[in-house]
Amino acid sequence: MSIDVERLVKDAVRELREQEQSAPTPTQKKPIERISLEDAKLLAARVEEKAREMGVRAVVAIADEGGNLKLCECMDDSYIASRDIAINKAYTSVALKMSTKKLSALAAPGGSLYGIQHTNGGRIVIFGGGDTLELRGRILGALGVSGGTEEQDTALSAYGKKVFGEYFS
Repeated sequence: MSIDVERLVKDAVRELREQEQSAPTPTQKKPIERISLEDAKLLAARVEEKAREMGVRAVVAIADEGGNLKLCECMDDSYIASRDIAINKAYTSVALKMSTKKLSALAAPGGSLYGIQHTNGGRIVIFGGGDTLELRGRILGALGVSGGTEEQDTALSAYGKKVFGEYFS
């Protein structure tokens, strides 16, 4: 049995070109109804790229609309503790339908949600770095980032939210 290697290579190249042409570009929005693992990987890669630019060794976590972990990626030499924090920031944002930065003001002494971090088995995070991922007014999930200062984590999660809105429709 002889194998036509040249034909196989040409077919493979043609298939790759077709896939590249059908894949959305950064300026072309991709329609989605829920966050797939592939979508989460694309988003995490963009946030990690920005974290590298900022000099942050971040952990990036993405949760689905039910607060279930979809993806967690730890950049090389990130803090061990950042893993749980990032996951819980994503959970918090989905569970309470707001950024953890906004929650921090509400959970401050005298705030209407003071003490909320002691609920939900300690999973509620009351400092910045978590943002909801929304399309057409619907929360599809959330992003949690940990590893830098609160300001850096907040900037990275806000960046991820922005990228999500630009890339998906």
